[in-house]
Amino acid sequence: MGERLETSLIENALNQALYHRTPPEGLIHHSDRGGQYTSEEFGRLAKNNGIILSMSGTGNCYDNAVAESFFHTLKREHVYQNKFNTREEAKRSLFEYIEIFYNRKRAHSFLGYLSPEEFEKTWDKQVI
Repeated sequence: MGERLETSLIENALNQALYHRTPPEGLIHHSDRGGQYTSEEFGRLAKNNGIILSMSGTGNCYDNAVAESFFHTLKREHVYQNKFNTREEAKRSLFEYIEIFYNRKRAHSFLGYLSPEEFEKTWDKQVI
């Protein structure tokens, strides 16, 4: 969470995700067509880590439906329920909601009423 929408913000987020998750080559990163995602720097970071970039069609919000749904839920369940006095307070609160509650405890109907963490553990065991 930054004060401005800059390429370095999403580069830092991707580097953090890569550090914590070490995904296999061929991971698909889907985004909108924001300048941060279309930058040479971000493209190079993705390519150097074997990530395939996928982008929404221009003006097509349905291409990004999963992300749009997540942000709707985040706002409805957490942001609109809280008043943050500082950016740091908001960052801590959002981190706790996403990493502690949403990813580890909250049941998701689309995932068979499992949390994303539980679903991912079962996904790894599936035979494709």
